[in-house]
Amino acid sequence: MNGRKIQPVITPKAPGAIGPYSQGISAGGMVFVSGQTPLRADGSFVDGTVAEQTGQCLDNVREVLLASGLTMDDVVKTTVYMTDLGRFAEMNEVYAKRFRAPFPARATVQVSALPKGSAVEIDAVAVRP
Repeated sequence: MNGRKIQPVITPKAPGAIGPYSQGISAGGMVFVSGQTPLRADGSFVDGTVAEQTGQCLDNVREVLLASGLTMDDVVKTTVYMTDLGRFAEMNEVYAKRFRAPFPARATVQVSALPKGSAVEIDAVAVRP
């Protein structure tokens, strides 16, 4: 611990960080999950549909949350990055099945590119009950 009560969240059940960042950070009563791409925990890429990639991104978010003692029900905010908002409905269909009401606040933005050619990346903020 660094004295500021900021701790990394690390799990082998989600892809490891490939740069100078943490899979997640626990700070006070909050957990910040770094952007998750459609990589499996072993580093292999889900080169499938937007729906399949979204599912893997959310599986990764869930695993980081579980490693911090939280669940998807504790998520209060997400940001979804997509390379083609024309595929929004495909992402949204999978997303809607992974959360329950009250749904987290969300922003969805189109970006020109994502790591490893991903179509989707999702980050999240959760609050401890």
